[in-house]
Amino acid sequence: MSSTAQVLMKTVIQKVSKASVTIKGEKVASIKSGLLVLLGIVNNDTHEDIKWLANKIVNLRIFTDENKVMNTAVKAVNGDVLVVSQFTLHALTKKGNRPSYIKAAKADIAMPLYKAFINQIEADLGKKVETGVFGADMKVELVNDGPITIIIDTKNKE
Repeated sequence: MSSTAQVLMKTVIQKVSKASVTIKGEKVASIKSGLLVLLGIVNNDTHEDIKWLANKIVNLRIFTDENKVMNTAVKAVNGDVLVVSQFTLHALTKKGNRPSYIKAAKADIAMPLYKAFINQIEADLGKKVETGVFGADMKVELVNDGPITIIIDTKNKE
């Protein structure tokens, strides 16, 4: 497979002062200061991708230190993490106006990887993380702090 055709796990990370997930009018998860992680999974994703990505996220230095410089990780500030699965991160929009989600992994592949990602984040962070519900119609609310939004793709390690 050529590198241009290869697509791997993708995340959108937002530093938040608060975030929550509501399903059918019921709030199922909420955090205060920390990170909202939107996670898109494809068939090629591996446990090595999960390990690399989780470590990168919990050690990403985007919280301010005592000198007001973004130099501290969520782990160091004992911040919270909310993980939400989002297959639409792999939308293909080249043809027409209706996005294609053909590259997004189906539930039988994505669900175990999503759970493994959550377990790895919890292990690296040293505490429980909040989550959305895989496959549910979720309403996600957040207050982006900064605003700081970072996209990480495991293929490019960017």
